[in-house]
Amino acid sequence: MDDAAGEEEASMFETSHVLGALLASSPLLARAWDRCAAATAAAPGLVHGEDGGTVYVGFSGVQAALSAAGAAVAGGGADAFAPVGLAGDATRRLFAPLVAAEPDAAAAGGDQVAVQALALQCFLKLCGSPDFQMLLDQIRGKAVVFTGHSLGGAIAALAALHYLCISSSTSTWGPSPPVLCVTFGSPLLGNEALSKAILRERWGGNFCHVVSQHDVVPRLLFCPLDAVPAHVIVAMQLQQWPARPRHTNGVAVTTVTDIDTLRHLVQAHVGAVAMEQKLADPAAPPSGGPYRPFGTYVMCSPDGAVCVDNPTAAVQMLYATFASSSPTGSPESSPEAAHSCYGDLVVKMPQHLLLKRRLRVDGDDDVPAAAMVASNYDAGVSLALEASGIHAMATEAPTARQWLRTSRRAGRRPSLNSAALATKLGRITPCRAQIEWYKALFDGEMGYYDAFKQRRSPKKFGKANMYRIKLGQFWDGVLAMLDAGQLPHDFHRRAKWVNAARFYQLLVEPLDIADYHRRNLHRTRGRYMTHGRERRYELFDRWWQEKGCVGGVSAASAMASRRRRSKNAGLTQDPCFWARVEEARELAESCRVERDAAALAMMVEELHEFESYSGELVASKEVSTDVLAPLSSYTLWLEEWNQLKLRDEVRAILLQF
Repeated sequence: MDDAAGEEEASMFETSHVLGALLASSPLLARAWDRCAAATAAAPGLVHGEDGGTVYVGFSGVQAALSAAGAAVAGGGADAFAPVGLAGDATRRLFAPLVAAEPDAAAAGGDQVAVQALALQCFLKLCGSPDFQMLLDQIRGKAVVFTGHSLGGAIAALAALHYLCISSSTSTWGPSPPVLCVTFGSPLLGNEALSKAILRERWGGNFCHVVSQHDVVPRLLFCPLDAVPAHVIVAMQLQQWPARPRHTNGVAVTTVTDIDTLRHLVQAHVGAVAMEQKLADPAAPPSGGPYRPFGTYVMCSPDGAVCVDNPTAAVQMLYATFASSSPTGSPESSPEAAHSCYGDLVVKMPQHLLLKRRLRVDGDDDVPAAAMVASNYDAGVSLALEASGIHAMATEAPTARQWLRTSRRAGRRPSLNSAALATKLGRITPCRAQIEWYKALFDGEMGYYDAFKQRRSPKKFGKANMYRIKLGQFWDGVLAMLDAGQLPHDFHRRAKWVNAARFYQLLVEPLDIADYHRRNLHRTRGRYMTHGRERRYELFDRWWQEKGCVGGVSAASAMASRRRRSKNAGLTQDPCFWARVEEARELAESCRVERDAAALAMMVEELHEFESYSGELVASKEVSTDVLAPLSSYTLWLEEWNQLKLRDEVRAILLQF
């Protein structure tokens, strides 16, 4: 069986219609919609209550629509739905993890995280209220579902993001809190930078966006902002469709009240964005508006539901489901009906699923179309098309089928690559074990650093050098895949890989330092830490230091671990320790012949600082036993330094410290 076929068969129980059926059959959507309806009817626009051990918090967008009914309608939506960055003083502290990497993104020419102005304005007003802060304290640590309909869904998503941000910053150990955001017919909230930031934080699975087949509101902000009839979103939130034309300074403002015109506008721009993502041309200018989806999208129709869990597939299916058929003659024949039909959908979808299953069991003469396809995976794709409301004979059906297949593979490919790398890591582990054995051979005499530098035992040196090169090639390959986007976005935050990279670095970088100094490259190129260090080690340092990369180890935690150590570490915890030792030995040698008092004072000060630093490492047992071996470079430096301190001029300088 080839790789493609094997992947299809491995996916046959994970296709989108299975997750959609599971979600539609659960009480989650019905309970969330009840809170949405209650929030819309409530004056404050916010309700909460507990059901089945889970706290449901519902948000209403009515207040947002009322506040935007004047300016947004008159201005065509360019102001109310314009993107606003989260790096400002008022928002940075509320969404700190999402904007933490923005300086790097700006330096690389990328966009900064931004959300629509209207939703952010309403959330900030809500966040400043004592009732909301009290609610956050009450639900902390509990299973929470934030939910909202239309503009209320966008506000609920911001509330969920804020809750995840404050939870991740105050709970450094352990996973993210059990929180889910369920939106119904919500307009797009943020740009592509927000989508990537959510993926980076591994929060994509915390968001579930329910979208009906003919609802224009979740698709409207794919349009350019100057073409967005924003009054449509506001009017539908207020249930005032069709919106009437407004006049500004005596001039009639163009509005979209014709259903066909509105559908063609939305369909054209969503189709353009879908085609752009399908072609995946990084040089092409972005199509449509600035907003892009994130999280999981649940495409609903009376025939069922389909879950799409990556942004590219979400755009493609938002277009395919919308363009596949006309709502004329259906219960969703008007845009307002399509936008307010979610209460009926969450009730009827489980009934339709049971009815369809009963018909297929009882109908002996009727063979489902899915049974005629070549494989179980194809059957799942056919069922997904049917559940999303795309008829088998629709013009978009072949394209949608291909999109489902390719998007599933594209979404799974980084995870599959990660799984394949885990296998390769297991195969390369014996190389690491051989270097550990090489280290143990010389721990009692001079340490493996000096043995490698002096090529002691040439046969053993040759093998250790070969294993060093093989391990370096493996990790360079890992970083090449990460740079090419072939691994998950959060790969560098997964504890397994951060720990494996750290162990490799602590074990092997001393050999790279030894090789650098053995070949006298420090004299021709410059000092190791600025001119000879491989890029992979600098990246591994960053992985290790990033907050949350290994379960949220902080500086205080590291110091506590250092105090608790009862014996020497297996590997010296500073990967560049031996480079510092080499520089200290060169300084000590220069001190012997230096006659200039000012230059000598500077050298002695640097040596004194290294003595303090290395002494702290030794006292806290953060160094391996090979550092303290009788013939190690560090032991020899200590002897040289102690001899230097006997000189009168050096002793006089040290008295100043």
